[in-house]
Amino acid sequence: MKIINTIAAWSIVVVCSTAVAQEIPSDWPQPIKESYTGRVLFDRVEYTRTDDEENVGVWDMVGWYGGDTYRLYFKSEGENKQDDGEPTDIERAELLVSKLIMPFWELQAGIGARGTLSSGTNMENYAVISFYGLAPYQFEMDNSLMINEDGDISFAVEAEYEIRVTQTSYLQPRLALSGSLSKSERFERPSGFNSVRLGLRYRVEFSRKFSPYVGMYWSRNLGNSADAARLNEESVSETGFVFGARFWF
Repeated sequence: MKIINTIAAWSIVVVCSTAVAQEIPSDWPQPIKESYTGRVLFDRVEYTRTDDEENVGVWDMVGWYGGDTYRLYFKSEGENKQDDGEPTDIERAELLVSKLIMPFWELQAGIGARGTLSSGTNMENYAVISFYGLAPYQFEMDNSLMINEDGDISFAVEAEYEIRVTQTSYLQPRLALSGSLSKSERFERPSGFNSVRLGLRYRVEFSRKFSPYVGMYWSRNLGNSADAARLNEESVSETGFVFGARFWF
């Protein structure tokens, strides 16, 4: 009998609580709605001095606008060799729609272009799908698969990691790997892994939005790309020192 009375008492409590919960006072504020915001981050704006005594200006930026689930992204990366008379080389310029598919990870899709800036004939247009986010142990990753207008497929993997040295300074290792699943005659890009680039930067935060840095990098052509460089009597690997700044707004 005591058990029945206890169950009945709890049933009354649950029913009353549900009724009270359903009667929301009219003067209560509305639930927080999804807000839209944006940010532009220049992860690398740097001056490079290579082991061939070349001076190169480099940029790498990403901008986005949207909410918690859907966002619009623009990514741009490229370089310009100083005093060589050659045009600026665009490594990528992409416009992407992004959806959060799991905590810390976004699936992105859109269009992009790459090539020398001055000539439309050398620009490569492509569709791109990216898996962009934060891997376990706080690795920032950007994994992309590109298909150009000729049906050639290529890929790029970028990973960064921040090691805190002091409250305002960081070491940032960086890896970039590129390759092709098919050979592109038009853009002289062989199949297989094309290049790898390793970098290390030491950054000091003068403020949350501005951080100058110094560092170095090593890059190398791989596979058939290395063979093509040797045939053209070009260097297969390159080392350089950099200084620049990371900032956002």
